[in-house]
Amino acid sequence: MFITKKHISRRAVLRGAGVTLALPFLDSMLPAQTPIAKSAAVPTRFSGIFVPHGMAPGYWIPEKPVLEAGHLPFIMQPLDPFRDHTVILSGMWSKSAEPPPGVTGADHWVAAAYLCADKPKKTTGADIQDGTTIDQLIAQRIGQETLLPSLQLAIEDPGANSSNCGEGYSCAYTNSISWSTPNTPLPMELNPQVVFERMFGEGGSEKERAIRREEDRSILDSITKGLARFKQDLGSSDRAKLDEYTDDIRELERRLEIAKKATGTVTSEGVVVPTGIPESFDEHIKLHFDLQVLAFKADITRVSTLLYARDLTGRAYPASDVPSLSFHGGSHHAENPDRIKEYSKLNQYHVKCLAYYIDKLSKTPDGDGSLLDHTLILYGTNMGDSNQHLHYDVPHILAGGAGGKLKGGRHIAFPTKTITTGNLLQSILQIYGVHEDTFGDGSGPLPGLLA
Repeated sequence: MFITKKHISRRAVLRGAGVTLALPFLDSMLPAQTPIAKSAAVPTRFSGIFVPHGMAPGYWIPEKPVLEAGHLPFIMQPLDPFRDHTVILSGMWSKSAEPPPGVTGADHWVAAAYLCADKPKKTTGADIQDGTTIDQLIAQRIGQETLLPSLQLAIEDPGANSSNCGEGYSCAYTNSISWSTPNTPLPMELNPQVVFERMFGEGGSEKERAIRREEDRSILDSITKGLARFKQDLGSSDRAKLDEYTDDIRELERRLEIAKKATGTVTSEGVVVPTGIPESFDEHIKLHFDLQVLAFKADITRVSTLLYARDLTGRAYPASDVPSLSFHGGSHHAENPDRIKEYSKLNQYHVKCLAYYIDKLSKTPDGDGSLLDHTLILYGTNMGDSNQHLHYDVPHILAGGAGGKLKGGRHIAFPTKTITTGNLLQSILQIYGVHEDTFGDGSGPLPGLLA
């Protein structure tokens, strides 16, 4: 329990020229005599992450129902330090990614189904239709008091002006995993600099913000005096938290500046890197994850989604152990054991990036625990064996404590083609107080999942 005589609003901000600085959770934001565990000031965040093209068969399913130290399967090994906060689900059926009966196509064009478990309408016109995704339902429930009800992020530029992404399906189904209504996909932001400005660059005029960016000044420069005055009345613990928070902001600004100066280059795939976007996938995804952590820490948002890559991407990952392997090409391993093993290394690298995010959350204090304790991460795909384009036995990972509602250290195996991802999404909605009799192709929450 923290007891304080000074009560600061959780919505308190510091303002300067072109800057609105939301504050991290401080002890002083609790009324006197209020235990943190019973405080509404510590919300449960949600983070949904989609990765296409499945995982290498034979390299990701644990052998036992308990995740034992040193015994996670190869792809999941980066999660070993966080196994007590991890649940691996096998046997899930991504039925919504399969073409409807009598309809050809789909498959590579249904990333949008990931968070709604609805089959998209086959169209290349304006009459797109899928389903409202769980991140937006959660944001409606817990995100309306925050500066940004939700964040939608991506690593790979859609780069497609055409309405038709193939097989008679609109690019809208590929370009966004977050839909606010069945007809409204939300844009996924590629540029970390834009995300940073949305988080902290509000207030003042556009001219003031432009001058600050042009002069390479920190957003903190215009609030230095106000920040110093604010800190005078805080206890030592809160001052330390605020110092750590501003240090994190300055470090992000430094890395964003490096990305800005490095733009205009051409990637190995022949793509010109837009302004402010790192050429390196490794740095790009870490910037996005760090921004999400900072946004959760300051309660700027409580809901985020991230698109690792677009379907059919030919991107390779130089920071992985298979630096020249194309993502989509590697997924078609022709059942060759050596090629499957190579593909598993790419999958492990993606999970390693996830572990970076989990680690940052675990090291960020939040209320009576860490941000990881008060967050639920859903990481998954909509393919099982990508070589055959099968949508059953699909990998899904849940990480985080979900505010005490999810017990980690488990592998939950379901019989093949019996439990759809819609059931999983229903269970996640329950964590946030959103109760749906049915959702997508789900028939009820997953048995035994929640604490």
